[in-house]
Amino acid sequence: MFNKVVIVGVGLIGGSFARALRHAGVAGTLVGVGRSPEAMARALELGIVDQVAASVQEAMAGADLVLIAAPVAQTAAILASLLPYLEAGTIVTDAGSTKSDVVAAARAVMKERVGQFVPGHPIAGRETNGPDAAIVDLYHGKKTVLTPLPENTAGDVDKVAAAWRACGAIIHTLSPQEHDTVFASVSHLPHLLAYALVDDIARKPHAGLLFQYAASGFRDFTRIAGSSPEMWRDISLANQPALLGELDAYLAQLTAIRAMLANGDGAALEAVYANAQRARCRWIEAIETAETPPAQDKSPE
Repeated sequence: MFNKVVIVGVGLIGGSFARALRHAGVAGTLVGVGRSPEAMARALELGIVDQVAASVQEAMAGADLVLIAAPVAQTAAILASLLPYLEAGTIVTDAGSTKSDVVAAARAVMKERVGQFVPGHPIAGRETNGPDAAIVDLYHGKKTVLTPLPENTAGDVDKVAAAWRACGAIIHTLSPQEHDTVFASVSHLPHLLAYALVDDIARKPHAGLLFQYAASGFRDFTRIAGSSPEMWRDISLANQPALLGELDAYLAQLTAIRAMLANGDGAALEAVYANAQRARCRWIEAIETAETPPAQDKSPE
């Protein structure tokens, strides 16, 4: 499918993309580009990429597809470094967790060539980082959201979608604005809350005692606080308007629950808990239904 694929940022996201493409047999040569020589050397040692480019010019020569898998605040600078060597047939995509800011950066840098940039976001991750965190099946059965631009050709969008499908992903399409509104609620706010809770406990004078008794519930709730602080700083600031709206709504919910607790209103508390439980059960059932393969017809011919 692709003779040469360039991965800018061969960590969890970019490295897993490379591993999956190699496993699917759809990429000829996988080339790594990154700011950390140590990380690039490790990616090469692990066999995630076939080579580490000595320069951006070398990486881009003959490239069919480029994936930018770096913190979103770096998008403009990375695109600016790629643009002088961007060949007519090369497609550039990204894996950023916000899209409106990424699209704005692409328009500002690429101008009339922005049609070669197809924005994307794989909805998958782990709380570990770096090349050692990359796994071949990270995207299997997970959604990847594409937010195509009016300037993109249908063929280029299809090629990016095909690359993600080769990784096992299920393709969805949203506008950049829809994407950012949705993920402010179900991804960016939960990360903010997890970081805030762990930071609050870590700053308490008896933090050691509290962590000593923290068990599976605390671990499950705060798992995502193990994610890259740099990446989530950039995501939070990039999606600031939508995230502020979700945070304000959550603060109002907390204020209401605090009043219930202060008033000893058990019925009201239980109603909130029960509604949340029902909603979560419906969500889990929907996920499990979507993941269950159709029954095979075993009737005789």
